[in-house]
Amino acid sequence: MKGSVELDGVSADFGNFRAVDKVTVSIKPGEFFSFLGPSGCGKTTILRMISGFVTPSEGSVRIGGQDVRNIRPNKRPTVLIFQNLALFPLMPVWENIAFGLEVRGVGKAARRAKAEELLKLVDLPGAADKAITQLSGGQKQRVAIARALAVEPAVMLLDEPLSALDLKLRQHMRAELRAIQKRTNVTFIYITHDQGEALAMSDRVAVMSQGRLQQVAVPQDIYNRPANGFVASFVGENNIFAGTIESRSGGSALFKTGSGTFKASLGPGINGATPVKLYVRPEQTRLLEAPPQGTNSIPVTVADVAFEGNFINIHVENGEGHHFTVETRNDGTARVPLRGSTMSMAFDPEHAIVLADESGIQGRSA
Repeated sequence: MKGSVELDGVSADFGNFRAVDKVTVSIKPGEFFSFLGPSGCGKTTILRMISGFVTPSEGSVRIGGQDVRNIRPNKRPTVLIFQNLALFPLMPVWENIAFGLEVRGVGKAARRAKAEELLKLVDLPGAADKAITQLSGGQKQRVAIARALAVEPAVMLLDEPLSALDLKLRQHMRAELRAIQKRTNVTFIYITHDQGEALAMSDRVAVMSQGRLQQVAVPQDIYNRPANGFVASFVGENNIFAGTIESRSGGSALFKTGSGTFKASLGPGINGATPVKLYVRPEQTRLLEAPPQGTNSIPVTVADVAFEGNFINIHVENGEGHHFTVETRNDGTARVPLRGSTMSMAFDPEHAIVLADESGIQGRSA
Protein backbone atom coordinates (compact mmCIF):
# COMPACT_ATOMS: atom_id res chain seq x y z
CA MET A 1 0.00 0.00 0.00
CA LYS A 2 2.97 2.36 0.54
CA GLY A 3 3.01 3.73 -3.01
CA SER A 4 -0.72 3.56 -3.76
CA VAL A 5 -2.59 6.73 -4.71
CA GLU A 6 -6.37 7.01 -4.63
CA LEU A 7 -8.36 9.95 -5.94
CA ASP A 8 -11.93 9.75 -4.69
CA GLY A 9 -14.27 12.17 -6.45
CA VAL A 10 -11.73 15.00 -6.46
CA SER A 11 -12.59 18.37 -7.99
CA ALA A 12 -10.60 21.59 -8.21
CA ASP A 13 -12.28 24.99 -8.63
CA PHE A 14 -10.49 28.26 -9.39
CA GLY A 15 -13.15 30.91 -8.97
CA ASN A 16 -15.98 29.96 -11.33
CA PHE A 17 -13.74 27.67 -13.39
CA ARG A 18 -13.74 23.95 -12.63
CA ALA A 19 -10.34 22.57 -13.69
CA VAL A 20 -10.96 19.02 -12.43
CA ASP A 21 -14.43 17.53 -12.15
CA LYS A 22 -15.14 14.56 -9.85
CA VAL A 23 -12.19 12.38 -10.82
CA THR A 24 -11.99 8.95 -9.25
CA VAL A 25 -9.05 6.67 -9.97
CA SER A 26 -6.93 4.18 -8.03
CA ILE A 27 -3.20 3.90 -8.80
CA LYS A 28 -1.42 0.76 -7.65
CA PRO A 29 1.91 0.64 -5.78
CA GLY A 30 4.83 0.34 -8.21
CA GLU A 31 2.69 1.28 -11.22
CA PHE A 32 3.76 3.57 -14.05
CA PHE A 33 0.54 5.55 -14.50
CA SER A 34 0.07 8.40 -16.99
CA PHE A 35 -2.52 11.16 -17.27
CA LEU A 36 -2.85 12.02 -20.97
CA GLY A 37 -4.74 14.91 -22.50
CA PRO A 38 -4.56 18.28 -24.25
CA SER A 39 -3.40 21.48 -22.57
CA GLY A 40 -5.94 22.74 -20.05
CA CYS A 41 -7.62 19.37 -19.46
CA GLY A 42 -6.76 19.33 -15.73
CA LYS A 43 -3.96 16.77 -15.65
CA THR A 44 -1.34 19.05 -14.06
CA THR A 45 -3.89 20.21 -11.46
CA ILE A 46 -4.36 16.56 -10.49
CA LEU A 47 -0.60 16.21 -10.03
CA ARG A 48 -0.54 19.30 -7.84
CA MET A 49 -3.41 17.95 -5.72
CA ILE A 50 -1.45 14.73 -5.13
CA SER A 51 1.70 16.68 -4.23
CA GLY A 52 -0.21 19.06 -1.95
CA PHE A 53 0.24 22.34 -3.81
CA VAL A 54 -3.49 22.49 -4.66
CA THR A 55 -6.23 21.60 -2.17
CA PRO A 56 -9.21 19.75 -3.67
CA SER A 57 -12.49 21.68 -3.63
CA GLU A 58 -14.19 18.37 -2.94
CA GLY A 59 -13.24 14.71 -2.66
CA SER A 60 -10.16 13.17 -1.09
CA VAL A 61 -6.60 12.14 -1.97
CA ARG A 62 -5.11 9.11 -0.22
CA ILE A 63 -1.47 8.04 -0.46
CA GLY A 64 -0.62 4.66 0.99
CA GLY A 65 -4.17 4.50 2.32
CA GLN A 66 -3.77 7.74 4.32
CA ASP A 67 -5.89 10.82 3.66
CA VAL A 68 -3.34 13.59 3.00
CA ARG A 69 -5.66 16.61 2.95
CA ASN A 70 -4.02 18.23 6.00
CA ILE A 71 -0.46 17.11 5.26
CA ARG A 72 1.92 19.74 3.88
CA PRO A 73 3.71 19.07 0.54
CA ASN A 74 7.12 18.63 2.19
CA LYS A 75 5.68 16.03 4.58
CA ARG A 76 4.08 13.86 1.88
CA PRO A 77 5.92 10.75 0.54
CA THR A 78 6.02 12.33 -2.92
CA VAL A 79 8.55 14.18 -5.05
CA LEU A 80 7.70 16.36 -8.04
CA ILE A 81 9.85 16.74 -11.17
CA PHE A 82 8.90 19.72 -13.33
CA GLN A 83 9.60 20.40 -17.00
CA ASN A 84 12.15 22.93 -15.71
CA LEU A 85 14.51 20.58 -13.86
CA ALA A 86 15.75 23.34 -11.47
CA LEU A 87 19.22 21.87 -11.04
CA PHE A 88 21.76 24.03 -9.18
CA PRO A 89 24.42 25.15 -11.71
CA LEU A 90 27.03 26.06 -9.07
CA MET A 91 26.94 22.62 -7.43
CA PRO A 92 28.62 19.52 -8.90
CA VAL A 93 26.39 16.64 -9.93
CA TRP A 94 26.74 14.68 -6.70
CA GLU A 95 25.79 17.66 -4.52
CA ASN A 96 22.72 18.27 -6.68
CA ILE A 97 21.65 14.68 -6.13
CA ALA A 98 22.35 14.77 -2.39
CA PHE A 99 20.80 18.18 -1.71
CA GLY A 100 17.63 16.73 -0.17
CA LEU A 101 19.72 14.53 2.12
CA GLU A 102 21.77 17.54 3.26
CA VAL A 103 18.54 19.32 4.20
CA ARG A 104 17.67 16.26 6.29
CA GLY A 105 21.00 16.46 8.13
CA VAL A 106 22.72 13.46 6.52
CA GLY A 107 26.54 13.58 6.79
CA LYS A 108 28.75 14.38 3.80
CA ALA A 109 30.28 10.90 3.43
CA ALA A 110 26.87 9.21 3.49
CA ARG A 111 25.51 11.79 1.01
CA ARG A 112 28.37 11.19 -1.38
CA ALA A 113 27.95 7.41 -1.15
CA LYS A 114 24.21 7.67 -1.87
CA ALA A 115 24.84 9.98 -4.83
CA GLU A 116 27.37 7.54 -6.30
CA GLU A 117 24.89 4.68 -5.86
CA LEU A 118 22.14 6.60 -7.62
CA LEU A 119 24.43 7.69 -10.46
CA LYS A 120 25.03 4.00 -11.20
CA LEU A 121 21.28 3.39 -11.08
CA VAL A 122 20.64 6.08 -13.73
CA ASP A 123 23.63 5.00 -15.86
CA LEU A 124 25.85 8.00 -15.11
CA PRO A 125 28.80 6.42 -13.26
CA GLY A 126 31.80 8.70 -13.03
CA ALA A 127 29.76 11.89 -13.37
CA ALA A 128 29.72 12.82 -9.67
CA ASP A 129 32.20 15.69 -9.89
CA LYS A 130 31.07 17.09 -13.23
CA ALA A 131 29.47 20.51 -13.46
CA ILE A 132 25.81 20.63 -14.47
CA THR A 133 26.82 22.74 -17.49
CA GLN A 134 28.92 19.83 -18.78
CA LEU A 135 25.89 17.56 -19.10
CA SER A 136 23.60 16.96 -22.08
CA GLY A 137 19.84 17.41 -21.80
CA GLY A 138 19.28 13.69 -21.26
CA GLN A 139 22.01 13.52 -18.62
CA LYS A 140 20.47 16.46 -16.74
CA GLN A 141 17.16 14.60 -16.85
CA ARG A 142 18.77 11.58 -15.21
CA VAL A 143 20.42 13.73 -12.54
CA ALA A 144 17.01 15.22 -11.70
CA ILE A 145 15.56 11.72 -11.36
CA ALA A 146 18.48 10.63 -9.15
CA ARG A 147 17.98 13.70 -6.95
CA ALA A 148 14.31 12.83 -6.57
CA LEU A 149 15.10 9.19 -5.73
CA ALA A 150 17.66 10.22 -3.10
CA VAL A 151 14.94 11.06 -0.58
CA GLU A 152 13.31 7.64 -1.17
CA PRO A 153 9.82 8.78 -2.16
CA ALA A 154 6.93 6.36 -2.37
CA VAL A 155 5.51 8.28 -5.35
CA MET A 156 7.35 10.13 -8.12
CA LEU A 157 5.32 12.85 -9.89
CA LEU A 158 6.57 13.91 -13.33
CA ASP A 159 5.06 16.94 -15.10
CA GLU A 160 5.93 16.69 -18.82
CA PRO A 161 9.65 16.27 -18.05
CA LEU A 162 10.67 15.33 -21.61
CA SER A 163 8.88 18.05 -23.56
CA ALA A 164 11.98 20.27 -23.91
CA LEU A 165 14.10 17.48 -25.45
CA ASP A 166 14.48 16.74 -29.16
CA LEU A 167 12.65 13.77 -30.68
CA LYS A 168 15.52 11.25 -30.65
CA LEU A 169 16.44 12.08 -27.06
CA ARG A 170 12.78 11.94 -25.95
CA GLN A 171 12.48 8.45 -27.42
CA HIS A 172 15.68 7.35 -25.67
CA MET A 173 14.59 8.86 -22.34
CA ARG A 174 11.23 7.07 -22.52
CA ALA A 175 13.07 3.76 -22.34
CA GLU A 176 15.40 5.10 -19.63
CA LEU A 177 12.52 6.31 -17.44
CA ARG A 178 10.65 3.05 -17.82
CA ALA A 179 13.77 1.04 -16.92
CA ILE A 180 14.53 3.21 -13.86
CA GLN A 181 10.96 2.90 -12.65
CA LYS A 182 11.02 -0.88 -12.94
CA ARG A 183 14.40 -1.10 -11.16
CA THR A 184 13.26 1.04 -8.22
CA ASN A 185 9.58 -0.08 -8.10
CA VAL A 186 8.62 3.48 -7.12
CA THR A 187 5.13 4.52 -8.22
CA PHE A 188 5.48 6.92 -11.18
CA ILE A 189 2.62 9.28 -12.04
CA TYR A 190 3.38 10.93 -15.34
CA ILE A 191 1.70 13.91 -17.01
CA THR A 192 1.89 14.32 -20.79
CA HIS A 193 0.06 15.54 -23.88
CA ASP A 194 2.17 13.18 -26.02
CA GLN A 195 0.27 9.98 -26.78
CA GLY A 196 3.46 8.19 -27.85
CA GLU A 197 5.04 8.77 -24.44
CA ALA A 198 1.96 7.61 -22.58
CA LEU A 199 1.42 4.47 -24.64
CA ALA A 200 5.11 3.47 -24.71
CA MET A 201 5.89 3.84 -21.01
CA SER A 202 2.72 3.28 -18.99
CA ASP A 203 1.18 0.31 -17.28
CA ARG A 204 -2.13 2.19 -17.50
CA VAL A 205 -3.24 5.48 -19.00
CA ALA A 206 -5.99 7.90 -17.97
CA VAL A 207 -7.22 10.05 -20.86
CA MET A 208 -8.68 13.40 -19.80
CA SER A 209 -10.73 16.13 -21.46
CA GLN A 210 -12.28 19.25 -19.95
CA GLY A 211 -11.37 18.21 -16.43
CA ARG A 212 -13.00 14.80 -16.62
CA LEU A 213 -11.75 11.27 -17.07
CA GLN A 214 -12.71 9.76 -20.41
CA GLN A 215 -11.08 6.34 -20.06
CA VAL A 216 -8.63 4.52 -17.80
CA ALA A 217 -7.10 1.37 -19.28
CA VAL A 218 -3.93 -0.37 -20.40
CA PRO A 219 -2.34 1.27 -23.48
CA GLN A 220 -3.54 -1.45 -25.86
CA ASP A 221 -7.16 -0.92 -24.85
CA ILE A 222 -6.87 2.87 -25.01
CA TYR A 223 -5.77 2.54 -28.64
CA ASN A 224 -7.75 -0.50 -29.81
CA ARG A 225 -10.92 -0.09 -27.74
CA PRO A 226 -11.46 3.64 -27.11
CA ALA A 227 -14.37 4.55 -24.83
CA ASN A 228 -15.67 7.41 -26.97
CA GLY A 229 -14.94 9.64 -29.94
CA PHE A 230 -12.66 11.95 -27.97
CA VAL A 231 -10.31 9.13 -26.96
CA ALA A 232 -10.29 7.70 -30.50
CA SER A 233 -9.49 11.11 -31.99
CA PHE A 234 -6.88 12.15 -29.43
CA VAL A 235 -4.98 8.87 -29.31
CA GLY A 236 -3.84 8.08 -32.83
CA GLU A 237 -5.29 9.01 -36.22
CA ASN A 238 -8.75 8.15 -37.52
CA ASN A 239 -10.91 8.38 -40.60
CA ILE A 240 -14.21 9.70 -39.27
CA PHE A 241 -17.64 9.33 -40.86
CA ALA A 242 -20.68 11.30 -39.74
CA GLY A 243 -23.99 9.46 -39.89
CA THR A 244 -26.60 7.49 -37.99
CA ILE A 245 -27.19 3.92 -36.85
CA GLU A 246 -29.65 2.35 -39.29
CA SER A 247 -30.00 -0.93 -37.43
CA ARG A 248 -28.21 -2.86 -34.72
CA SER A 249 -27.86 -6.46 -33.61
CA GLY A 250 -25.88 -7.31 -30.49
CA GLY A 251 -22.49 -5.65 -30.79
CA SER A 252 -22.84 -4.90 -34.51
CA ALA A 253 -24.61 -2.19 -36.48
CA LEU A 254 -25.33 -0.86 -39.94
CA PHE A 255 -24.13 2.74 -40.03
CA LYS A 256 -25.55 5.06 -42.68
CA THR A 257 -23.34 7.88 -43.95
CA GLY A 258 -23.25 10.19 -46.94
CA SER A 259 -20.61 7.91 -48.42
CA GLY A 260 -22.65 4.71 -48.03
CA THR A 261 -23.92 2.28 -45.39
CA PHE A 262 -21.26 0.27 -43.58
CA LYS A 263 -21.16 -2.77 -41.32
CA ALA A 264 -19.50 -1.79 -38.05
CA SER A 265 -18.91 -2.69 -34.41
CA LEU A 266 -20.66 -0.81 -31.61
CA GLY A 267 -18.59 0.95 -28.98
CA PRO A 268 -19.59 1.17 -25.29
CA GLY A 269 -22.49 3.10 -23.81
CA ILE A 270 -24.43 3.81 -27.00
CA ASN A 271 -28.20 4.16 -26.85
CA GLY A 272 -30.78 5.60 -29.21
CA ALA A 273 -30.21 9.17 -28.00
CA THR A 274 -26.40 9.13 -28.23
CA PRO A 275 -24.84 11.22 -31.03
CA VAL A 276 -22.35 8.95 -32.79
CA LYS A 277 -19.74 8.79 -35.54
CA LEU A 278 -17.88 5.97 -37.25
CA TYR A 279 -14.10 5.69 -36.66
CA VAL A 280 -11.65 3.70 -38.79
CA ARG A 281 -7.89 3.89 -38.22
CA PRO A 282 -5.74 4.48 -41.34
CA GLU A 283 -3.69 1.31 -40.78
CA GLN A 284 -6.93 -0.71 -40.84
CA THR A 285 -7.86 0.50 -44.33
CA ARG A 286 -6.60 -0.63 -47.72
CA LEU A 287 -6.89 0.47 -51.33
CA LEU A 288 -8.41 -1.97 -53.83
CA GLU A 289 -9.12 -1.69 -57.52
CA ALA A 290 -12.18 -3.95 -57.33
CA PRO A 291 -13.45 -4.68 -53.80
CA PRO A 292 -15.41 -7.93 -53.31
CA GLN A 293 -19.19 -7.69 -53.14
CA GLY A 294 -20.46 -6.74 -49.66
CA THR A 295 -17.14 -5.22 -48.55
CA ASN A 296 -17.17 -1.89 -46.69
CA SER A 297 -15.74 0.41 -49.36
CA ILE A 298 -16.04 3.83 -50.94
CA PRO A 299 -14.69 5.07 -54.29
CA VAL A 300 -11.82 7.53 -53.82
CA THR A 301 -9.19 9.42 -55.77
CA VAL A 302 -5.57 9.47 -54.62
CA ALA A 303 -4.75 13.10 -53.77
CA ASP A 304 -1.24 12.77 -52.32
CA VAL A 305 1.34 10.26 -51.10
CA ALA A 306 3.47 11.04 -48.02
CA PHE A 307 6.55 8.87 -47.43
CA GLU A 308 7.12 8.66 -43.64
CA GLY A 309 10.01 6.17 -43.55
CA ASN A 310 8.68 2.98 -41.99
CA PHE A 311 5.19 3.63 -43.35
CA ILE A 312 3.49 5.47 -46.21
CA ASN A 313 0.41 7.66 -45.83
CA ILE A 314 -1.82 7.78 -48.88
CA HIS A 315 -4.24 10.70 -48.77
CA VAL A 316 -7.47 10.20 -50.70
CA GLU A 317 -10.78 11.99 -51.18
CA ASN A 318 -14.24 10.88 -52.22
CA GLY A 319 -16.78 12.48 -54.52
CA GLU A 320 -18.19 14.66 -51.72
CA GLY A 321 -14.77 16.19 -51.07
CA HIS A 322 -14.16 14.36 -47.78
CA HIS A 323 -10.53 13.47 -47.09
CA PHE A 324 -9.28 10.17 -45.68
CA THR A 325 -5.91 8.51 -45.04
CA VAL A 326 -4.77 4.99 -45.87
CA GLU A 327 -1.58 3.86 -44.11
CA THR A 328 0.58 1.08 -45.51
CA ARG A 329 3.82 -0.40 -44.20
CA ASN A 330 7.02 0.31 -46.12
CA ASP A 331 8.03 -3.36 -46.15
CA GLY A 332 9.23 -3.60 -49.73
CA THR A 333 6.00 -5.14 -51.00
CA ALA A 334 3.72 -2.10 -50.71
CA ARG A 335 2.13 -0.96 -53.97
CA VAL A 336 1.83 2.81 -53.92
CA PRO A 337 -0.75 4.18 -56.38
CA LEU A 338 -0.09 7.24 -58.52
CA ARG A 339 -1.66 10.57 -57.65
CA GLY A 340 -4.97 10.91 -59.44
CA SER A 341 -5.64 7.15 -59.41
CA THR A 342 -9.25 6.09 -58.84
CA MET A 343 -9.61 3.19 -56.41
CA SER A 344 -11.75 2.03 -53.50
CA MET A 345 -10.90 2.47 -49.83
CA ALA A 346 -11.97 -0.70 -48.01
CA PHE A 347 -12.16 -1.69 -44.32
CA ASP A 348 -13.48 -4.60 -42.29
CA PRO A 349 -16.49 -4.33 -39.92
CA GLU A 350 -14.40 -5.35 -36.88
CA HIS A 351 -12.08 -2.39 -37.53
CA ALA A 352 -14.91 0.12 -37.97
CA ILE A 353 -16.24 1.23 -34.60
CA VAL A 354 -19.25 3.40 -33.82
CA LEU A 355 -18.48 5.65 -30.85
CA ALA A 356 -20.23 8.33 -28.85
CA ASP A 357 -19.33 11.64 -30.45
CA GLU A 358 -18.75 13.46 -27.19
CA SER A 359 -16.37 14.00 -24.31
CA GLY A 360 -16.93 15.11 -20.74
CA ILE A 361 -18.43 11.76 -19.76
CA GLN A 362 -16.91 9.43 -17.20
CA GLY A 363 -15.47 6.69 -19.40
CA ARG A 364 -14.98 3.06 -18.55
CA SER A 365 -12.09 1.99 -16.38
CA ALA A 366 -9.90 -1.11 -16.35
